[in-house]
Amino acid sequence: MHQPVCPEAAAGDDPAEFSPELADVFRLYGDRYALNHPLPQSHRNVMAATEACRTATLGGRMEECDHCHEKVILYNSCGNRHCPKCGAMATAKWLEARLVEVLPAPYFHGTFTVPHKLNPLIRCNKKSALGILFKAVSETLLQFGRSRGGLLGITAVLHTWDQKLNDHFHIHCLIPAGMLSHDRTRWVPVDPKFLFPVKALSTVFRAKFLEYLEDAFAQDKLIFPGKTVSLASPDAFARLMRQVNSKKKQWVVDCRPPFAGPETVVDYLARYTYRIAISSNRILDISDGKVTFKYKDRKDNNATRTVTLDADEFIRRFLLHVLPDGFQRVRHYGLFANRNKKHDLARCRELLGVSPPPQPAGESTRELMLRIAGFDIAQCPHCKKGTLRFVGTLSPQPEFAPSLSPFTTEVYDTS
Repeated sequence: MHQPVCPEAAAGDDPAEFSPELADVFRLYGDRYALNHPLPQSHRNVMAATEACRTATLGGRMEECDHCHEKVILYNSCGNRHCPKCGAMATAKWLEARLVEVLPAPYFHGTFTVPHKLNPLIRCNKKSALGILFKAVSETLLQFGRSRGGLLGITAVLHTWDQKLNDHFHIHCLIPAGMLSHDRTRWVPVDPKFLFPVKALSTVFRAKFLEYLEDAFAQDKLIFPGKTVSLASPDAFARLMRQVNSKKKQWVVDCRPPFAGPETVVDYLARYTYRIAISSNRILDISDGKVTFKYKDRKDNNATRTVTLDADEFIRRFLLHVLPDGFQRVRHYGLFANRNKKHDLARCRELLGVSPPPQPAGESTRELMLRIAGFDIAQCPHCKKGTLRFVGTLSPQPEFAPSLSPFTTEVYDTS
């Protein structure tokens, strides 16, 4: 059985409840951090939303058990994608949609990573540089597929952190071991043990990424604030490009078969598709201006370790991973591209001699969470026997809102 390619994503998945939580870090130290550090509005929004999530600030609803008659208050979620309390429902729906698209073929799990030498530049140009990362990865894989005579399917997921919350920019890909031929008349199988040579993938990926990054620089699409100002001149930027293009600089590309079938890989990807840089269950202690959390030590067989950071440093590292507004960290290409997948996947199944999978039934939130996660969100938390019934709505109480800044959320997710 293969081990997960990305230990950073797999860590901290124990479903048990833990305390303290990320919101407590912001409540205790967020105002001080905001006073001492210039913050973009997107970072302030994330901090304020996380603090307010599932509190009286956002309002909620009252429900009553039909068995023991205990009343339960359920506060609304903030819906911010960087909040650790949100995302369970989105993950379940994403998993459901991907399982419907799974083709009856082995799958590969690929990972493409950029050198850490480029991290400062990427941090200051997330929208442009991470868009280039997606483009370089997808074009590399599609190019190799075309050379084998067909069109690949690719689901790509961006991941930006390591276990200690430092920058680690890489993309995971789920790729079926087969392609639709250019003339759409054949399913072109690929050896389930070997997709493409990783050294060749790495070489092409590096060339494409650097080419697009140099084009962005030439077109003045990159900015160089703060310490990156030293890279702003053409000579300095060209020197950086030579350094990361050196044969000594590793551009890590990994591509291996899934460790337990395509459904398992989809489930694995789903577990961190909507995950943030750190889940609250990894936070062990918040006291004396410091935050202690656990992590997996990749250099020691993924042994569990702990690290303690000053609260300001913890917040700084967490905010490094806030993505630009509207930036999509899950993208689909080739057979899975939204504009083509309905017809392309139907054609692939026809060529493979299999029937279309049943479409997901119109389920309620309760039914979906029960089937996907095995958790009944309507079960009374007190007697464990009755079902919660809606009693009334609780209005938002803005007087309890965090002091960092106002934020807006059009739809409250009560998952």
